[in-house]
Amino acid sequence: MTAQPIIVWFRRDLRLYDHGALSAAVGMGAPLVPVYIHDDETPGRPVPGAASRWWLHESLQSLDSDLRRRGSRLVLARGPALNVLADLARETGASAIYWSRGYEPRAVKLEGALQRALEGAGVRCRRFSGSLLFEPEDVRSDGRAPHHLFSRFQKSCMKLAAPGKVLKAPPSMPRVPEGVESDTLELWNLQSSEQDRGPSISAAWTPGETGARARLEGLICDRLEDYARARAFPGVEGTSRLSPHLHFGEISPREVWNAVSLAVSAAAAKGRNLEAGARSFLAALVWREFPQHLLFHWPHLASSPFDTEFADFPWRGGDADLKAWQEGRTGIPIIDAGMRELWTTGWMHHEVRVIAASFLVKHLLISWQSGADWFRDTLVDADPASNAVNWQRVAGCGADAAAHGRVINPVLRGRKLDPGGAYVKSWVPELAKLPAKHIHAPWRASEKLLAGARVRLGETYPEPIVDLAAARARALGAYETIKGGSQ
Repeated sequence: MTAQPIIVWFRRDLRLYDHGALSAAVGMGAPLVPVYIHDDETPGRPVPGAASRWWLHESLQSLDSDLRRRGSRLVLARGPALNVLADLARETGASAIYWSRGYEPRAVKLEGALQRALEGAGVRCRRFSGSLLFEPEDVRSDGRAPHHLFSRFQKSCMKLAAPGKVLKAPPSMPRVPEGVESDTLELWNLQSSEQDRGPSISAAWTPGETGARARLEGLICDRLEDYARARAFPGVEGTSRLSPHLHFGEISPREVWNAVSLAVSAAAAKGRNLEAGARSFLAALVWREFPQHLLFHWPHLASSPFDTEFADFPWRGGDADLKAWQEGRTGIPIIDAGMRELWTTGWMHHEVRVIAASFLVKHLLISWQSGADWFRDTLVDADPASNAVNWQRVAGCGADAAAHGRVINPVLRGRKLDPGGAYVKSWVPELAKLPAKHIHAPWRASEKLLAGARVRLGETYPEPIVDLAAARARALGAYETIKGGSQ
């Protein structure tokens, strides 16, 4: 008698290595139906941005190829996940559905509804961890309350057991039962939008599990030793750029953690010291977890401020200023460089993200939601939890928010992080001939110097859209209306 199939529901875990649900299903020896569901029909579901849709297309294509090399294939289905899985279980006679758990409010609600509906119909449901190092239920204070401050969150994480061993990818897999139909990626039209992002982004990235592992190897071999210092400077290749691969689950955080830890030991045996770089990187990996835990415990964070007093904050409309910010035409070089990098590659250096976000919400007094919406559409690593939590942190209304009086000076910060102007010159070539001393504030350069660099403010490069000092004062005044001054 042929065993009943098991459905493996892929979500943000588009990989074969270290995949708990897949490994458990393969171990059962039953036929498998690997499925990915494009759920864009459920009311209220956030629509992924153009950059994310491009990445998803490439990642699904890569996953399907990996499955086919092992004798299987990826089934693509479109519609509300609960309906699709119920129909697929009925059509295939599946005995169970295995999946990796989600942590966003909608995902938690969906999993509960799925278990109630399918287990009531005799289909066993099993969920597995895999997208986080630490489960939200496990990271709590001594009083068992969840943390909303990162410093305490990090300490609690470090008290827990280190991540376990990485699960190997199955060398082979059973064929998908005959008769199981699938959509095609082309039918989903993921790479088509009013703003075609594909050509420029594709030159910067290789989505998929192979691309993710290459990024990890590059980190360990080329950047980990100097990571603690170099990661702060946007003009050098100092970061891992693993964030989109982790977001789509093309590599697990456990595999990354273990690989870095093993690299430290291997380097020490050869007389090299990678400990400082590894500590800095692993702290960044824990920081990635923090927003996921926050959103799990405080679901309203996705769209509303953690600090409820900000519900009435006097934001400006500023459509023209918002557009200038989006297009990298603010007249502030470090910000324009970051926004152009974002549009071209789907990514922006983390330090520049903070500067650009601070400028929008404080100098321009445009709501953090407007900034989060733009990042959602343009980032290849756009993540609902990280996006909302980090924007709120900069705005001063988040769970672990920066002080309200902290208004980042983009000129001073630009000079600190890009002292030679390499980053600005690479993304704002119209300023490339300016000396480094003036490249972060060209409006302060003499007419003679600007002419020699072929810069005509207001023509070849914009004048600043705001006076930084006046805008800072305006921001502090706005914050005083709700908080009684900076803290």
